Amino acid sequence: MQELNHIQIAQRLDQLTELSVALGASHETDELLERILMVAKALTHADGGTLYRPSADGTSLCFHISINDTLGIRQGGADGDRIDIPAVPLFDEQGDKNLSSVAAYSANFRLSVNIEDVYQADVFNFSGMRSFDQLRGYHSKSFLTVPMTDHEGELVGVLQLVNAKDPATGAIRAFSPTDQRFIEALAAQGAVALTNQRLIQQLEDLLEALVNLINIGIDEKSPYTGRHCQFVPELTMMLAEAVHNTESGPLADFRMNDGDRKELWLAGLLHDCGKITTPVHVVDKGTKLETIFDRIHMVSTRFEVLMRDAEIRALKAKLAGGDAADHAAIDAALAEELAQLEAERQFLRAANVGGEGMKPEDQDRVRSIAGRRWTGPRVFKKEPGAEEPPFVREEQDFLTAEEVENLNIRFGTLTEPERKEINNHIAVTIRMLESLPWPKHLQNVPEYAGGHHERMDGKGYPRGLTKDQMSVQARIMAIADIFEALTARDRPYKKGKPLSESLRILGNFSLNGHIDPDLFDIFIRSKVYLEFARKNVDARQLDEVDESKIPGYTP
Repeated sequence: MQELNHIQIAQRLDQLTELSVALGASHETDELLERILMVAKALTHADGGTLYRPSADGTSLCFHISINDTLGIRQGGADGDRIDIPAVPLFDEQGDKNLSSVAAYSANFRLSVNIEDVYQADVFNFSGMRSFDQLRGYHSKSFLTVPMTDHEGELVGVLQLVNAKDPATGAIRAFSPTDQRFIEALAAQGAVALTNQRLIQQLEDLLEALVNLINIGIDEKSPYTGRHCQFVPELTMMLAEAVHNTESGPLADFRMNDGDRKELWLAGLLHDCGKITTPVHVVDKGTKLETIFDRIHMVSTRFEVLMRDAEIRALKAKLAGGDAADHAAIDAALAEELAQLEAERQFLRAANVGGEGMKPEDQDRVRSIAGRRWTGPRVFKKEPGAEEPPFVREEQDFLTAEEVENLNIRFGTLTEPERKEINNHIAVTIRMLESLPWPKHLQNVPEYAGGHHERMDGKGYPRGLTKDQMSVQARIMAIADIFEALTARDRPYKKGKPLSESLRILGNFSLNGHIDPDLFDIFIRSKVYLEFARKNVDARQLDEVDESKIPGYTP
């Protein structure tokens, strides 16, 4: 008999060891908890068992899994029926600890409770159990209740077993002290596994929250960039899934698991995080003269000064004498001068908007207008700590050199230094992301996020990578970034382009080495562009697309 006990103990130790290995490999909470309960039943030959989890507010114990072999009950867990049993309160109406329920008592005092026969026990309230027995024709007898606590003593669950059976005869017996010690060891292992799983999930939740925190900051600084940071990962994942489902062509071997998807999603959310350091008047520069405000209004005021000066000169000329013919000539000359000034004002207003290309003759006209002279306050640069400079009124060029430089921008609204400042955001993004201690399953986030401004021909930035030096994920994000920017209609510096024009531009990019033509083919063929556009692009931009006329695509 003694030898048999040794064999049983050895078998139980093997079961605990196997469970330890399994718990370390399990990533699903329901699966983990069910395994804990099933091993506990097997170790003690129990007929039934229940695993409780504390409620979110910590005021009660909720039935998570309930199993009874004799009655054929299997509720909760991964595959069981829905549990509709009321939770067990941990406190009474006065806020005192609930001592009538054995599960609540075990949870409140972190103590194991081993009852040989519940019908003979008078310490706890088993009226609910007796009603259950009467209703189901069952006889509950031995109970073992063990709390599950983490390394800080916090309750993570309660394990309760009912009716231990003699393995030889099947007769119901009490849970032995050895049974109790093994179940306590099992509960401790299970609590550690649950705690580790919970901590890992909390860390991942914290990481995602920090990512959202960065995007909130970007969104508060620039709502246009904030929305871009939400749409690009969405489009990236849509295209990535289409590539994943591709079964032919150069990308037929590309596959993703759930971990790969999460890694790419985070990279998409963070792909422009460096813009948090870019001045908002550069990120959202809607016109050529815009800084903190649009200086075209200052230029317009100068025109008002010139017009008023012209009117004053005309009035003075009339006061100097002359007949009606002379006065009529003065009025005609004034009207001509005012018309010319107004025309120049309207020209500069149009030039300030920016566009696809400014003609050389228009740039010459800006320089010509700049040469006008007007009288106004001299602009001083006040040094830190210095006294306020005196007001000086002087004659000066109509436009400053910096204003001429801005108004003569050929494409868009950014000067070359401002464009470099914008482009620097991707270098900042890479530095920010590479400074983080990414876990192994997220270590590619910096590469994916940092490559969306590279080109297939090596002419991109910041590292001048070629197609072969880039991951498929980074190339996917490059297409998503460009397409979203082309179709976005909320940018202050551009209008959202029609769908057909956006695809034409993107198609030309696939031909000139800007984007990956194989990915572009999947982008069109799988209708990713259309699915995204119908969901996120203004309906007025959804014109008819003839895919046969898209450059770089062969239906």
